[in-house]
Amino acid sequence: MGTRMEMLDLEGYELVPRVIPPTAVASLCSAVSALVGAEGIRQRNDRVYAIRNLLSICREVRQFADSAEVRSLVESAIGGKALPVRAILFDKTPESNWKVPWHQDLSIAVRERMDVPGFGPWSVKAGVVHVQPPVRLLESMLTLRLHLDDCQASNGPLRVLPGSHRHGTLSPEQIEDWRSRVMPVSCVLPAGGAVLMRPLILHASSPATEPGHRRVVHIEWSSEDLPHGLQWHQG
Repeated sequence: MGTRMEMLDLEGYELVPRVIPPTAVASLCSAVSALVGAEGIRQRNDRVYAIRNLLSICREVRQFADSAEVRSLVESAIGGKALPVRAILFDKTPESNWKVPWHQDLSIAVRERMDVPGFGPWSVKAGVVHVQPPVRLLESMLTLRLHLDDCQASNGPLRVLPGSHRHGTLSPEQIEDWRSRVMPVSCVLPAGGAVLMRPLILHASSPATEPGHRRVVHIEWSSEDLPHGLQWHQG
């Protein structure tokens, strides 16, 4: 078996069944539940289904990102300079039982817009500037998705297409080709487990057939500085 870095480079993802114990999961659940009304929250029918800027607004998420358990996982994949650069909470509930089509994560969050060759297009999400960087930067990044609830096949889990991260930014036609050739893997995990994945891997999720909480803390990491004065938002 290869190293974590080698496996992530080959497959584009890894399932880690246990990252933190139930007591730590419960603490994070309480912390994110207390964020109702904070900036960057998306709600439907009085139920929160997405919260951006978690590193900035939730001390417990920041502490989780800085913990020895998490740093060990991340540094084994992208090196000792790894920096958490963006965090989002996702929840799939009966009131917000959404579907996500096959896609790649192509944007990063930065502190301000600056005209830098190779960076663009630009957008603003929850008051934060986002930009699509060169593919090389995305290839070096890592996402950690911590499950705060048990996630079974009936809960609309994340699905990935192994190996699809190795071919840069994919066109709609290329995405359809991958879908026709490669069997998706469902990322089924208990609470406290995590998915490690490269941002460029094709991923999707279907609506839950048995909707309930499916809370995921999504944290993106980089071990590289941005060029020409650009700075990571780190929110």
